[in-house]
Amino acid sequence: MTLLIRDQLTCPPTWFLSYRDLTLYCAVMLKLDVVLESADPDLYYRWVRQRGGMDFVQDIVRPGSERGVHLDLERHFANTIVTDRIAPENVHRLIARIRSLAA
Repeated sequence: MTLLIRDQLTCPPTWFLSYRDLTLYCAVMLKLDVVLESADPDLYYRWVRQRGGMDFVQDIVRPGSERGVHLDLERHFANTIVTDRIAPENVHRLIARIRSLAA
C-alpha cells in the first residue's frame, strides 16, 4: 500500500519533526511505501531534502498518478485524509486514520 502525502503538507504550519515522525512510523511500522505528491517536484525535493525529510520517502510523483491512501489539504480522491498540517497535536490521529485505511 502507498501513502501519498501532498507536497504542501511539508511546509509550515506543519511541524517538520512531526512530518518525519509520521513518515518514519508509516514506512517502518506500517510497511507503507511513502511518496510525496507534487506538481513542482524540484522545489519540494530541495525543501524536504535539506531538512532530512526524504529519509523515509521513496519518491515524488505527480498528483493523481498513483493509488493509495492520500494525506491532503482537500478531498480529491477516495481514501483521502484531509488535514491542514502535521503537528504534535494531530500526528497520532493521522497515524490511526492511515492505519485504518491501509488495512
